[in-house]
Amino acid sequence: MTITNTDSVGEYEDGPVGTKADQGPVDKKRFLVKLTGVIAGGMFIDGYILGIVGTVIGAITLDLDMSLYWEGLIGASALIGIFVGGPLGGWLADKLGRKPLFAIDLAIFILGSVMQFFVDSAWQLFAVRLLMGIAIGADYSVGWPLLSEFAPRRLRGKLLAYCEVAWYVGFMFAFVAGFLMTTVWSLDWRIVLGSSTVPAVILFLARLGMPESPRWLMNKGRTEEATKIAHAYLEDPSDVVDIANEGTRKGTFGMLFSPAYRRATIFISVFWFCAVAPYFAIATFAASVLEGYGLGDGLVGAIGVNGLALVGVMVSVLLIERVGRRKLTIPQQWVCAVVLLIIGLWSSAPPAVVLICFLVFAFANAMSTALTGVYPGEIFPTEIRGLGTGFATAFSRVGAGLGTFLLPWSMHNLGAGITMLIAAGICIVGASVSQVLAPETMGRNLSETSAPRGGQPART
Repeated sequence: MTITNTDSVGEYEDGPVGTKADQGPVDKKRFLVKLTGVIAGGMFIDGYILGIVGTVIGAITLDLDMSLYWEGLIGASALIGIFVGGPLGGWLADKLGRKPLFAIDLAIFILGSVMQFFVDSAWQLFAVRLLMGIAIGADYSVGWPLLSEFAPRRLRGKLLAYCEVAWYVGFMFAFVAGFLMTTVWSLDWRIVLGSSTVPAVILFLARLGMPESPRWLMNKGRTEEATKIAHAYLEDPSDVVDIANEGTRKGTFGMLFSPAYRRATIFISVFWFCAVAPYFAIATFAASVLEGYGLGDGLVGAIGVNGLALVGVMVSVLLIERVGRRKLTIPQQWVCAVVLLIIGLWSSAPPAVVLICFLVFAFANAMSTALTGVYPGEIFPTEIRGLGTGFATAFSRVGAGLGTFLLPWSMHNLGAGITMLIAAGICIVGASVSQVLAPETMGRNLSETSAPRGGQPART
């Protein structure tokens, strides 16, 4: 099949696509900005709910008389939910389409967010945040694949990485909002947690009317609809032509571990695990960790750590289409390992040195973490792009969940030095695996970046 480029959609006016393409030409740049925004919005609320709990965990512990076990479990509850929602949402997105899941997962999130206003026990709070995590996991598995399938190759990496900026903005904003709501306004912790309802409702309304992915439609054999949407929405003519390389092969879970894709699955899963495990642990409890190292105002230090992480991911956004993926993935992980080794081995380090090391860690870690949202959308083919993203998301959240759950216990029982050395070891594993397996995908279209190892995609 050959697809010729045209900016007009007049040739494709027939057919029940159900998008603005049926009504006339679409402003492609404006659409791409909106699509990026509503996908980044999902990352924002994820960062927000994961950060906001750290600002009230002390109040929750006192009010609900929680043990260290429950404190860690509440902190990790949303991450555990993402572990479930990632693969489930990815499987459904590959099977049923990106468009329906894009709205359903956010509706579930809103339900859970509202329920936070009414919880009165540790297990209820755990269950509600678990539900919210499931919705967020599904959103990861829908949003990144959808954006990668619409974004032009010259901007794809930048736009996918930009979503990570939104995550860090949400995470950092949560600390600022939490500080205002708890310290300045003295609001109940239930209101603080439930504040995530506001951005979620706004985002849900903004997502209404988004089109289906033309690559997913082509993979399902719905060629006419795919062609119509591709001409209407895809900015790069080469991407319009490239969708002809989509076949109709059915995706399966086993494909993730087939000879063609197991290197991709191992790489992104291990890289993502090792990038987020130490960061989530340190950042979620940054205030208490920094206070333990002698920094009196731990909350201010925590805001600084997360603020510098935001700067780090923004630097990657600016550089990703200039220097490539590998240069932003590998060196930064070695830097993280080194500064955590310094903290772990230098037990008598002055508080200022410890703070500087944490700031360097946050900056370097964020630079590499920006690539965790880029690679899954590029290295998996359309038929398993959602499932592959979901699986890698789930695997990463094992690390994030374990780190968040175990850090309070480790700091209390093993000490800060040993805890930081364990975190450094995790960074070393991630850097080593990335050094061997990380591909370079800059400037290539999706049919090339997702080609089976050793050849071009051969889909039937």
